[in-house]
Amino acid sequence: MFPPKTVRVPASSANLGPGFDAFGIALSLYLDCRIQPAERLSIRYTGRDAQAIPWDASNLIWRTAVEVAESQGSKMPAIEMAAENGIPLGKGLGSSAAALVAGVAIANCALDLGWDDRRVLDVAARMEGHPDNVAAAVLGSFTTAAIGSNGVTRAIRLEIPDAFSVAVVCPDFELATKVMRGVLPNVYSKEDAVFNLQRATLLVAAFATGSRDAFPDALADRLHQPYRMGQVPGMEEILNLRLPGLLGCALSGAGPSILVLYETGSDETVEAVKRTFEKAGRSAEVIWTTIDRNGLTVF
Repeated sequence: MFPPKTVRVPASSANLGPGFDAFGIALSLYLDCRIQPAERLSIRYTGRDAQAIPWDASNLIWRTAVEVAESQGSKMPAIEMAAENGIPLGKGLGSSAAALVAGVAIANCALDLGWDDRRVLDVAARMEGHPDNVAAAVLGSFTTAAIGSNGVTRAIRLEIPDAFSVAVVCPDFELATKVMRGVLPNVYSKEDAVFNLQRATLLVAAFATGSRDAFPDALADRLHQPYRMGQVPGMEEILNLRLPGLLGCALSGAGPSILVLYETGSDETVEAVKRTFEKAGRSAEVIWTTIDRNGLTVF
């Protein structure tokens, strides 16, 4: 038997323009799972999109925990889980990655595996297939991650200066990650690869030093956003916005949400992104989030 625990996982925004499948940033929207031992499985949800999430054994968090237990030659004990979800589903904010991380963390607690965050991250990334959202969800702040030749995920966390703020603008529709990956080409030119490499390194350096001079060029991309514009009305206009205080915009994950990076205090730039969606015929919601600097927490 294990003592009651709460597992908290933040939302995340991946790619950040040029960092396709590599960069992630943790956001202050949370999936909270309160768990305790039980005679039979019990799952209930409150919060955002609660009725759209399975409350039975098909729940992704539970299925992940069961898979982890089986991989360790064990069996996941029955639990009672009360989850409060603050992460919009299907909007490119890492809801599935948060569920995977929660499932691994719950198995870690229930089975007393003794895994640290790095092991939780590695297991969750293997299950997700790419490390960007998972790294940010586990470590918090801004992360860059890669899966090594031995299959182990390597991730580094970098603090973003307080002079930089983020917000999310969510349009009124959902997009499936599988569909959005399907629009991408299988081959890229050398020129496009070099273009993204230059800007990805520029973005990391800008975050590390707090330099504003690198923007908006540091968020430019040729690997995924140009191919996804046709699925998101207004996206091309949003990425081309140039306003005082606006550092730049990026498609959040596979979309359709837009991550807005701006100089702290320039909140009006976020409203401009919302208006651009509206001009394209889509209503949108502004989520005034902040950068989560804690990542996965268990208490």
